[in-house]
Amino acid sequence: MLLSFDFATLRSAYRERATKPVAVAEDVLARIARAGNDAVWINRVSDNELRRAAAMLERRRPEGLPLYGLPFAVKDNIDAAGLPTTCACPGFSHLPERSAPAVERLVAAGALLVGKTNLDQFATGLVGTRSPYGVPRNPFDAAHIPGGSSSGSAVAVAAGLVSFALGTDTAGSGRVPASFNNIVGLKPTRGLVSASGLVPACRSLDCVSVFALSVPDAAEVIDVIRGFDPADALSRAAPEGFAAIGAAPRHFCFGVPRPEQLEFFDDGDNAAIYEATIARLEALGGTAVTIDLAPFLETAALVYRGAWIAERLAAVDDATQGRREMLLPIMRTIIEAGEAVTGAGAFRDLHRLWDLKRRTAPVWDKIDLLVTPTTGTIYSLAEVEAEPIALNTRLGHYTNFVNLLDLAALAVPAGFRRNGLPAGVTLVAPAFHDPLLAAVGAKLHAAAELPMGATRHSTSMRGPARLARGFPYLSIAVVGAHLSGQPLNHELISLGARLRGATQTAPDYRLYALSDGKRPGLVRRPGAGAPIEVEVWDVPSGAVGAFLAGIEPPLGLGTVALGDGSAVTGFLCEAHAIEGARDITEYGGWRAWLTARP
Repeated sequence: MLLSFDFATLRSAYRERATKPVAVAEDVLARIARAGNDAVWINRVSDNELRRAAAMLERRRPEGLPLYGLPFAVKDNIDAAGLPTTCACPGFSHLPERSAPAVERLVAAGALLVGKTNLDQFATGLVGTRSPYGVPRNPFDAAHIPGGSSSGSAVAVAAGLVSFALGTDTAGSGRVPASFNNIVGLKPTRGLVSASGLVPACRSLDCVSVFALSVPDAAEVIDVIRGFDPADALSRAAPEGFAAIGAAPRHFCFGVPRPEQLEFFDDGDNAAIYEATIARLEALGGTAVTIDLAPFLETAALVYRGAWIAERLAAVDDATQGRREMLLPIMRTIIEAGEAVTGAGAFRDLHRLWDLKRRTAPVWDKIDLLVTPTTGTIYSLAEVEAEPIALNTRLGHYTNFVNLLDLAALAVPAGFRRNGLPAGVTLVAPAFHDPLLAAVGAKLHAAAELPMGATRHSTSMRGPARLARGFPYLSIAVVGAHLSGQPLNHELISLGARLRGATQTAPDYRLYALSDGKRPGLVRRPGAGAPIEVEVWDVPSGAVGAFLAGIEPPLGLGTVALGDGSAVTGFLCEAHAIEGARDITEYGGWRAWLTARP
């Protein structure tokens, strides 16, 4: 069996000296040759140039190169120096002077650029068939579409030609192909990765995305390429403490649409896969909460009409200098609808979006993330040829609203239909909740026990390659007045904190009733303590400072060991304050003491 190109396997092979970058480069070239005319590539780095880059890498040490020797591909609407950028439009082809910042960061991190991949022309479409360079071959069934617009990037990863690939996502282009190719598609918070060097499809919505064989792999790539770019007017800096993958909460709430709002377009197998995913999430500690998807679906309908189709028209006209004759006929049909949009109409659409954002916002007070099918179904090439616009629209049913509402999303494989075609689900959360999505998504993907892509290799059960951070939450154990129903619990609620559950500390703590009679003091006494009742609340990272500022001495926040062997931030008391205080450890917690005290 061929060596798997997932990060853990390839790194292990390098570490054990079972292979070297030059050998991997030769392996990549051999795999591409065996794939034949698969329509994945528009332009590739020359064979000798790839060998030279690998040889140069071999003369360096892996330390300081987080992506050492990992081969990757780039969607051909993202600039890579030395290779033309075509956007699947030969008349537009030009040679950029420099690479996009995302590509520069990947090469600087030791990754090996293999080439530029095929796409729906100017990244407009979810089918993967709108290219004069052919249709990338779906590795599970060549008679079915690969998904778009990032078709070539997704197939390159699924077929094992590269370790990962860059795509883009405006209305689902980084998620739909992931579902159809049994791989991970990570669409980060808009602006987290610089869009400089990206030919816009719809600039206000465009995101650089990542395809990989596992969630931790995709998250590692995001952590390499993210960063504020002053040259990109829509770039945003991540909050302090952000990492692309976080610590998975023990308990979480996930939204599911009302049953009548689920649309599978008569694909019963996909419906069954989605139901199995819900059960899998519940087994992982999730609680399903039914939500109204209607305002999300209404938002989705805005993508290919009004203001945003006019924005696409402007982007393509700017790129081609108005020479629409170079476009595919279907492309012209789609974007020329933007000519009918008036300025007043565009503002009406924008105002409608504001209203929909307000309507959807309360959902996130009830759930941590939303879980939907990535697509309702999949189509054959023949079906799409017969109805190219209507079926493309159906594929965006669950994806089109994400960027309009400024949400982050992660597409993960979920199972296989009886005909052997893969299906996936998408986890969605507010901006900068990427680490939460990755943490839950990694566990969900591993629990499904699926092969990686179209390879025969099993999904890696490994965790992230580095310590996972808790962002966007900090788990805080409360022991006294902040417990549910107690006088200060409202402080947590007002900060947007969510209760994760009641538990106990490790048997190393003693609890005291402080002299003010209102608060307990928790002090660690290893070997001379007992388990104490606590609640663990997840406090939004951005609110931790405000919460800490309200804590009066002698209490403070420190590390509290829990009975299950884990540790969280929690309330502790300065040792001097317990002198003369009553030891109430025997009661096992503050509530029990309040009930029993004289």
